[in-house]
Amino acid sequence: MKAFVLRSYGSPDMLDLTDIDRPVPGDDEVLVRVRATSVQPYDWHLMRGEPFISRLMGGGPGLRKPKISILGADIAGQVEAVGRAVTEFRPGDEVFAMPKQGGFSEYACVREAELAPKPKNLSFEQAAAVPMAAGTALLALRDEGRIQPGQKVLVNGASGGVGTFAVQIAKALGAETTGVCSRRNVDMVRSIGADEVIDYTTEDFTQNGQRYDLLLDAAGSRSGSACRRVLTPKGTYVVVGGPGSRWFQPVGHVVSALAMSPFVSQRTTLADVIRCTETRQNLMTLTELIEDGKITPVIDRGYTFEEIPAAIRYVEEGHASGKVVVTV
Repeated sequence: MKAFVLRSYGSPDMLDLTDIDRPVPGDDEVLVRVRATSVQPYDWHLMRGEPFISRLMGGGPGLRKPKISILGADIAGQVEAVGRAVTEFRPGDEVFAMPKQGGFSEYACVREAELAPKPKNLSFEQAAAVPMAAGTALLALRDEGRIQPGQKVLVNGASGGVGTFAVQIAKALGAETTGVCSRRNVDMVRSIGADEVIDYTTEDFTQNGQRYDLLLDAAGSRSGSACRRVLTPKGTYVVVGGPGSRWFQPVGHVVSALAMSPFVSQRTTLADVIRCTETRQNLMTLTELIEDGKITPVIDRGYTFEEIPAAIRYVEEGHASGKVVVTV
């Protein structure tokens, strides 16, 4: 099969499109013929091994060379073969998953626990846009944010991959939702259900006097102390990410936000979908919301398989509205 293989850290030019052996599924694994994948910041952070501090952390990308040779955290496709312990899937089934690696290839092995039937009303490309971004938004709002119907929720970074799902999931869970984005994305964010939209180019959401029960911060554009000013006294600040840098960010932003949590009345917490063990259950929840018409992926651009390096370059620029998907 063909796959983009990463042998050393660097730019998208380091991805080598080559022929390798097709993987063989283990007892609890499913071999998926990948029909679509998506590109996200997680991929290029692993590709570049940045921020450098992450190489020293448990579960990081690897100190001197990448631990993961085939990137691509999300996949959608068809079951090709199953391991002998697999009971829920059979060849030909249409599925989607967040294996965290292997999507930039024609075939990928996925543990049965990470796999779910593809939503019936989505194409493969749309389905590939869902797992990591929507899973992060669900984890941030439901599990870490403990969202309740009627609460006021602010999503900072509402036009990005996580943000577009967060706006829709918050609405589906009964919240009054405000999105923060740039001027060019105001209409889009309003169209996916935001009750109010703040254009950060003309208004600082930390200075307008509004108060929220829950702030999901997918942009990291303001300090933790500034973000806590917009919360009610018992509000919750959920950190998802922030702008990247070669050495510390977004790790530094996350750590600084969490460091003040013991000293203030508001809760501060981190939504880390990479360490979430309920992958399949979350995918099933998202499928229900999708098939009920409550959330739908926002697709910025589509690329062909051979254009994956160009897709990563575009995502690295940080201007994508919604998700960037790849047809395999």
